[in-house]
Amino acid sequence: MSDFISSFWSYYIAVIALGGIVWCVYLLFSQRAWLKRNVQAVESTGHVWDDDLTELNNPVPRWWTVMYLLLCAAALGYLVLYPGLGSYKGLLGFTAGQEVVQDQQALNIRIQPVYERFREMPVPEIANDDQARTIGQRLFLNNCAQCHGSDAKGGRGFPNLTDSDWLWGGEPEQILQTITKGRHGVMPAWAAMIKPEDASAIAQYVRSFSGLAHDPLRLNAGKRGFETYCAACHGAEGKGNPLMGAPNLTDGTWLYGSSEATIVETILNGRDNQMPAQETYLTPEQIRLLTAWVWGQSNR
Repeated sequence: MSDFISSFWSYYIAVIALGGIVWCVYLLFSQRAWLKRNVQAVESTGHVWDDDLTELNNPVPRWWTVMYLLLCAAALGYLVLYPGLGSYKGLLGFTAGQEVVQDQQALNIRIQPVYERFREMPVPEIANDDQARTIGQRLFLNNCAQCHGSDAKGGRGFPNLTDSDWLWGGEPEQILQTITKGRHGVMPAWAAMIKPEDASAIAQYVRSFSGLAHDPLRLNAGKRGFETYCAACHGAEGKGNPLMGAPNLTDGTWLYGSSEATIVETILNGRDNQMPAQETYLTPEQIRLLTAWVWGQSNR
């Protein structure tokens, strides 16, 4: 059921729904000869084709009218039992969302035996099990591929899950935590404290970490800026900190790109990335198999 910003819209929808039924009933009754209205049994519209094909105007059959009256009654019954009149929830209290949850719970109970044998199995062993990999891949395609890609190689702003570079750590327990609880990585914006030319110098210094082309004349200024503003999270050597989700800047892996302009944009405007928690969508058993599949992409 929708949440209306004003009760007016609830009444508006209810009036339209009921008004449509009332109008349909009125129209049906107004066209019936057996309600003492003078309507000819059959009359010609005056349209004739090929000299013998005449278009006639026949009155509505009684059975047709009765059928539609019954449908109108059924519509009223539906609106009493189910939500359809604005904020009115219906006598049965039915919601499509509740039905989906019930179906999911029933499905989880039905497939529980499939996951049972993996309950106590270590994640590396699960990653080497053919059935578990098949299930894990299906879970990934249904829940993760929208961001990380069907090949798990990610994209701009979405980490590659097939390499050895991990923002929050690549051990099974860390991946399990990431999937279950989600992650929220924030790179603060420094535009209020760092001038664009200083950010450019820092970008040159950062590019030097992984052997990218850089201006050696600006490295000293960039190093001073890096140590002042960046080292607290990324470390003095730029190798990052998995506890904070601060990326390693020395391995050549870039989440948004390695160009000077992109790095300057990151420094000045910051970044805000959130990995949603999956514990409200997946069972612990499903998360365990998904963890094994993701871990296996870079460890098998």
